Amino acid sequence: MTLSPTEQSARDALRARQGKGARYDAPEAPHDDLLLARRGAAFFARKLGELRDDDLSAPSLRDGWTRRHLIAHAGYHARALARLVESARIGIEQAMYPSDAAGRTEIELGATLPDRALRSLVYHATIHLDVEWRDLKNDQWVTPIKLIDGTQISVRDTPRLRAREVWQCAVDLGNGARATHIPPELKRR
Repeated sequence: MTLSPTEQSARDALRARQGKGARYDAPEAPHDDLLLARRGAAFFARKLGELRDDDLSAPSLRDGWTRRHLIAHAGYHARALARLVESARIGIEQAMYPSDAAGRTEIELGATLPDRALRSLVYHATIHLDVEWRDLKNDQWVTPIKLIDGTQISVRDTPRLRAREVWQCAVDLGNGARATHIPPELKRR
C-alpha cells in the first residue's frame, strides 16, 4: 500500500499525536486483508448487536447450529487464529485446537454461556486477534503455521481466512445480512 506524500504526512502526524504506546500494523503486513477482516468483525458485531437476547437461541443458517453456536464459533475462531499468530510471534508452535473434537466441544460449551458472556466472547477474542496481528514484525508475517486440518499456510493468510469466516458468520446469523454484503474480493480464489 503506497501512500501519497500528503497521506504519509497525515499518518505521521496522527502517530505523533497517538504516542509511543499505540500499536500499528507492520509495513509488510497484508493491509488490505486486515481491513477486510476488521470490517467483517465490525459487520458481524453490528448484526449481533441487532439481535435481542431472546433471539440468540433461534436457529442459524448453518445446519444443526443455533445462533448461539454460531456466535461461539465466531469467538473461538478468533481465539484459535490468535494462538497461531502468537505462535509465530513468540516462536513456539501452538495448535489452533488440540483436536477437531476439542474444537466442537468448545463450541457446544460456548453455546451455553449466558447471553452477555457469549457476546463478550466475540468482542474480546476479536480484540485479542487484532492485537496479535499488530504485534507482528515484518518478517513474522511469512512464518508458516498449520491449520487444524494440517494445511500449512503463512501468518500472512490469517487475515483473509478470518475475513471470510466472520463475513459468512454475519450472513449465517440469519437476521438480514446477505451474501451480496460479503466483499467481492473475498470470493474463493
